[in-house]
Amino acid sequence: AASPPRPVSIEELMETAKGVTNMALAHEIVVNGDFQIKPAELPEHSLEKKVRDIVHKAFWDCLEAQLKEDPPTYDHAIKLLGEIKENLLSFLLPGHTRLRSQITEVLDLDLIKQEAENGALDISKLVEFVIGMMGTLCAPARDEEIKKLKDIHEIVPLFRAIFSVLDLMKMDMANFAVSSIRPKLMQQSAEYERKKFQEFLEKQPNSLDLVTRWLQEAADDLAKLSCKMLPPHCSGDGATGGVSDLCSTAVQNQAYLKLLKWDHVNRPFPEVVLMDQTRFQEIQLELEQLLLIGTVLLVTFSAAGSALVDMPGFAEKIKTIVKVLLTGMHLPSFNLKDSLATIGEKVCAEVNSCLSQHGFTPFSAERETVLKGQIQAVANPDNTICKLIDSRIQKFLENYLASSHQKSSPAIPGGLGPIQRELEEVAVKYVRLVNYNKMVFSPYYDAVLAKILTKE
Repeated sequence: AASPPRPVSIEELMETAKGVTNMALAHEIVVNGDFQIKPAELPEHSLEKKVRDIVHKAFWDCLEAQLKEDPPTYDHAIKLLGEIKENLLSFLLPGHTRLRSQITEVLDLDLIKQEAENGALDISKLVEFVIGMMGTLCAPARDEEIKKLKDIHEIVPLFRAIFSVLDLMKMDMANFAVSSIRPKLMQQSAEYERKKFQEFLEKQPNSLDLVTRWLQEAADDLAKLSCKMLPPHCSGDGATGGVSDLCSTAVQNQAYLKLLKWDHVNRPFPEVVLMDQTRFQEIQLELEQLLLIGTVLLVTFSAAGSALVDMPGFAEKIKTIVKVLLTGMHLPSFNLKDSLATIGEKVCAEVNSCLSQHGFTPFSAERETVLKGQIQAVANPDNTICKLIDSRIQKFLENYLASSHQKSSPAIPGGLGPIQRELEEVAVKYVRLVNYNKMVFSPYYDAVLAKILTKE
């Protein structure tokens, strides 16, 4: 008989949720090279934003009223100076002894209170010191914000602006810390994720079924490919060019390439990469758009001849037109044929404009019709040029994956020059994701592939 379910306490649930949240955050920092902490923005017209705005306004109105009294009351202002002092001290490193002494000496709250009581407090002088210290401690990107502070002469707006810039400086500090800990976090996060997956695997022993099928298909693909490349007399020899001759790394790379052509609607994703399914899907959609852009550009340059190939800015103009008109191409409501028809019209107009500007003969009506037809033909799944560009993109990603631990990047295949920058950006993101997943799950891949590659 099955054991009755063990009661789970609220504390255990909270601890588990916290662990999952922390793991997801660490995973995001590691695989997302662009990860940054950003300010929380409350939705416009939301109750939270209205309450916050009312409280903030009440606070600043109170400060303004105190400073306008005769003599001025400095209770609120001194509290703010205390907060500013703590913020400035938090930006210091252990070696900043001189700066620490300066901040502590100038922003001595006890002394400031005594000066306020005796009517000798010069608040503008203290604020001037604060702005100078912020300029010393801020990142170069914040120099412009610091400069703007010096142009504010009313004390209440100045205090508000100072706190706004301090918030930006806190984010800069946090993002610097994130980038600094990423290498160390990568190793720790990989070990933690592997440990959690192992715990899950012990409870669900069939949790590698999808992975096994995924790796088996990748091995079969490579075996077929190697058989095609062998001389005819070797193709029947079971000991040559079969699965057993494949390299584990090559099979893993082929498996990860298959994720870029995945049918996410009808087929479950392999267990070990489930956390990154959305990321792989986003990369897949980016590549599908790049495929269309690259194909349209190649067709256009072939039709226009050598006259426009090296024309400064021409490729970027065409690329921008195509990108804009392919926006939302993965939505159900998107009509690819209509969009390609519009792209054909726009591209022909741009080609003729550019030819005329540089003293060349514009396209005849017949040549325009041919180019528009070639662009519309891109919608056909069997389009030869589309298939050619797709195979070259896949080959580039395969080479990028294979050379990911080398200093130099692989050469860009012919015909992909106009989309090189975008393709390399996608490749960097993709390879970072793949390498991290390999770091986490390589023991499981090795175990599965040991069976696949040694069986008859």
